[in-house]
Amino acid sequence: QVQLVEFGGGLVQAGGSLRLSCEASGRTFSSYAMGWFRQGPGKVREFVAEITWWGGTTYYADSVQGRFTISRDKSKNTATLQMNSLKPEDTAVYYCSAGNVVFDEATIAAAVPPDYGMEYWGKGTLVVVSS
Repeated sequence: QVQLVEFGGGLVQAGGSLRLSCEASGRTFSSYAMGWFRQGPGKVREFVAEITWWGGTTYYADSVQGRFTISRDKSKNTATLQMNSLKPEDTAVYYCSAGNVVFDEATIAAAVPPDYGMEYWGKGTLVVVSS
């Protein structure tokens, strides 16, 4: 199995930045794509970003394109979400996930919450963006 733990959430002013980290453990970590999802107040959990298992391809939700960057370091079993130009609407619990779903544009449109076909999930870290 894969175990995932998120770090780095907190309170930040609009326009600021935060970096979230996901620490992964387990025998099969390197074979999974890694994704970040979020659930805002009163909302369904939604896709944010994904990086393929080899780290060569990334996908982003339209709402974060150009502001967020996902990366991974397979040697350290970590995945990172760098969040810049944060907006109040980015306020959410952010979840790290691992699985075999590739979130190209068609899959993003068709995927079903809350798990979107992803297999493993962390417990989440809270990000609050103040106005």
